[in-house]
Amino acid sequence: MAKRELRVLLDGTPLLGHRTGIGRYTASLSEELASLSGVDTRAVGFTLRGWRGLRSVLPHGVRARGMPVAARLLRASWLRSNFPPVETFAGRADVVHGTNFVLPPTLRAARVLTIHDLAFLDAPEELAPSDHNLPELVRRGAAGADVICTPTAAVADSVAERLDVDRDKIEVTPLGVDAGWFTGRPPGEERRLRLGLPDEYLLFAGAPGPRKGLDWLLRAHATDSSLPPLVFAGPGNFPVTERTRHIGYLSDVDLQRVVAGASALVLPSRDEGFGLPILEAMACDVPVVCTDVPSLREVSGGLARLVQYGDVDGLAEALRQAVDEPSAASTSATRRAHAASFTWRRCAEATLAAYRRAVSS
Repeated sequence: MAKRELRVLLDGTPLLGHRTGIGRYTASLSEELASLSGVDTRAVGFTLRGWRGLRSVLPHGVRARGMPVAARLLRASWLRSNFPPVETFAGRADVVHGTNFVLPPTLRAARVLTIHDLAFLDAPEELAPSDHNLPELVRRGAAGADVICTPTAAVADSVAERLDVDRDKIEVTPLGVDAGWFTGRPPGEERRLRLGLPDEYLLFAGAPGPRKGLDWLLRAHATDSSLPPLVFAGPGNFPVTERTRHIGYLSDVDLQRVVAGASALVLPSRDEGFGLPILEAMACDVPVVCTDVPSLREVSGGLARLVQYGDVDGLAEALRQAVDEPSAASTSATRRAHAASFTWRRCAEATLAAYRRAVSS
């Protein structure tokens, strides 16, 4: 008798709207899961207004399930009880995966939760008003999950300690780098003009926020007028000065070109769960400067310039060194090989192992 497919229900809400880190994770993971044999991948959107758009953004082979439900109402109910279980409006599943910190209650399905970082515990005052109850929701989800996934071992260790869960309950499922990054080319003249790019520039790629360290980056950049201009690529509001510019949210192709053309990529975050732009820059053979925090040390593999958070002079010096770094074939090959060791297939296979472990438990 043929073995029945494992029915997986993902939280597909991060696929809606502009995709930053968690949206890209959810998209790439679901696409790879759909390509694996023995898995029936489905997605549900916890949203009222954007629900109809879910079908149009799902990867090939992933089916939409559910009905329009307001996330605010669901979260309020899930804080107090296990009602409504997700199967009541999204259908039966063998395993339900909360891809974005929040784990829905289930009737019978096993439960897997991805916790990307613990920034919501470190600075709850920085959460959006709609996320004010996120710390309690995550604690509840972590306690009830059969398996927890984290992008790095550093986050896994922090989750075990700070959320008081067994470390053996946590699976590390590192993110991946799309193949297109390894063939990324600097932008041509037409693209430079369209995006308003200078000939040389330092790049921050991502969404702004208090923990991203942009004030620190601006202070360090301002200490040395010889540094190239600073470019911000991503959605939201960024600080703009005479020597900085914001080029907005970019398509995947534009982003790859912009990263490939940078003198260096800088990720000055106070904290990160993974730091995917680091690997994407390395795949393009672009030097990286980032904060010396556990997750970024783990992901960069000794191939980035690490700076203590808040050290203005240290960050300025690291930026100068990155800009002046001599081209070397050995350095290029090492960076690219390190980035190539992180694949979405590996992420999907590790996540599928977490599903099977959750179901068997």
